[in-house]
Amino acid sequence: MNKHAVYHIVDVPYAYAKDKDTLTVRIRTARNDIKICKVYYKCRYDWTNPFEVKEMKLMSQSELFDYYESDIKVEKNRYRYFFELIDNEGNSSYFDDRGFRGEVEKPEATGFQFAYIGEADVYDEIRWLQEAVVYQIFPDRFYNGDKSNDPENTEKWGSEITVKSMFGGDLQGIIDKLDYLKDLGITLLYLTPVFKSTSNHKYNTADYFDIDPQFGTIEAAKELVKGCHERGIKIVFDAVFNHSGSDFFAFEDLLKNQENSKYKDWYFPYEYPVSIEKINYYTFANGAAYMPKLNTANPEVKEYLLKVGEYWVKEIGIDGWRLDVCDEVDHQFWKAFRKRIKAVNKEAVIIGEIMHEASSFLRGDELDTIMNYPFKGAMVDFFAARKINEVQFDNILTMNRTIYMDSVIKQMWNLFDSHDTKRFLTECDGDLERMKLAIAFQFSYIGVPYIYYGDEVGMAGGDDPQCRGCMVWEKEKQNTELLEFYKKLIAVRNENKALVHGEYKEIYLKDNVIIFERSLEDETIVVAINNNDEAVKVEVEVFAETIDLVSGKAISVQNELQLDNMEFKILKVKK
Repeated sequence: MNKHAVYHIVDVPYAYAKDKDTLTVRIRTARNDIKICKVYYKCRYDWTNPFEVKEMKLMSQSELFDYYESDIKVEKNRYRYFFELIDNEGNSSYFDDRGFRGEVEKPEATGFQFAYIGEADVYDEIRWLQEAVVYQIFPDRFYNGDKSNDPENTEKWGSEITVKSMFGGDLQGIIDKLDYLKDLGITLLYLTPVFKSTSNHKYNTADYFDIDPQFGTIEAAKELVKGCHERGIKIVFDAVFNHSGSDFFAFEDLLKNQENSKYKDWYFPYEYPVSIEKINYYTFANGAAYMPKLNTANPEVKEYLLKVGEYWVKEIGIDGWRLDVCDEVDHQFWKAFRKRIKAVNKEAVIIGEIMHEASSFLRGDELDTIMNYPFKGAMVDFFAARKINEVQFDNILTMNRTIYMDSVIKQMWNLFDSHDTKRFLTECDGDLERMKLAIAFQFSYIGVPYIYYGDEVGMAGGDDPQCRGCMVWEKEKQNTELLEFYKKLIAVRNENKALVHGEYKEIYLKDNVIIFERSLEDETIVVAINNNDEAVKVEVEVFAETIDLVSGKAISVQNELQLDNMEFKILKVKK
């Protein structure tokens, strides 16, 4: 037994409250090193009764490690527990908070202790978010529904893009296309910023309490929210609290009054006089002069921004926030933000833009979830660029799954492109078959599928600003086959709850073929993906009569599964 690989702590994600009466415990071991893993548990104040014993399930395997998990319950939710690890030769070792014990020395009087499950500490999962299909819109490029609010420099729809291009897309345009989104199967709409700003992207906010005139009015925003809700679509706005625009009233006052400005502590000036030309103040990224960083530790700044978040949820009725560069804003701010938003609407969602490991933000007192950029990177590398194999791909996803609570993973926004990246079809060098394989995986894997506007009709585009092209509305220019493919995959996911809430189990990983299972109660779905240019015949330990949920064909799987080149199957096991 490789004891160096064994790891457990009494903290997320190795020990956490699944609900008010259930503790989830997880332990890591070396890959294929343990035959059986058991957890012994009882109330931490029980000195008379024996420990209950439960064999743990193997939840995931990475290239180096195995992860075992079990849900346990005791009276009054006060836990003491330890583990028994049985190796492939049948030798037992006991493991608790003091380390390893001998084969016969059970740690009866010690053990790990999870003192108490406080109901207020339980992570509040959001069921509707887990069941959502997200559609992201960059408003200036989606549809021009009101030419009367077009800026003076509006360019011809679909013409060449620059970083400063304005094309006239607006809120009315989105309202006009809500039936299109409903028909596609979208249930959650995410808009990049719509607040008053000088840029086309609006990430340099001038007024957090007003809609940019080129997008419409507050009334148009209310109409959009109402139209979404009437169609069963939730809607979230994009907030930038890390920085403001340089024409935001507080920064303008700082430029005007310098050391005497009552807003000087709203920002981080390095010296005086503060100058946009010198950029002698803290900014977003590397010296973005028009995006000065806000001091969210300042009580006045904090309260102002909390009121912004509260206002749009309470008065306009949006269903939550996507938060730009939220990992550069202090944790105390997000804790306060969550309390304010959830006080208005407990079911409102808070999604962070964090492109890396984010467990410190996802403990239940700040964000509900994040945009899953590690997933995005793996999807590009395996399906589009084909520069990693199935083991490397799975290893990335396994590492991503095992650092979070299960509820967090189910709510992650699984994107493979956005307004900040190349479009996925471009990453695929225009190969639609590669993209279809990726979509099939995206809609059958754990988490919330995410579509960047135009992907569904075959839009391509390189790095910013080319990824922000005008939506293609002419039928003759759309890839209608891809559009119908998206509709089918969305319907398959919506109609089969195992693909949404089911457990994930790897079945086969070899030669760029991935087979996994999603199971929920008595429903089992097997997903097989062949990311090869040649057909394959795979031996699997599956004996079942199935129905292909995409083609509708009955398929008998008798220890063998045949896949054509670049083919996938989503098979529902018949009961």
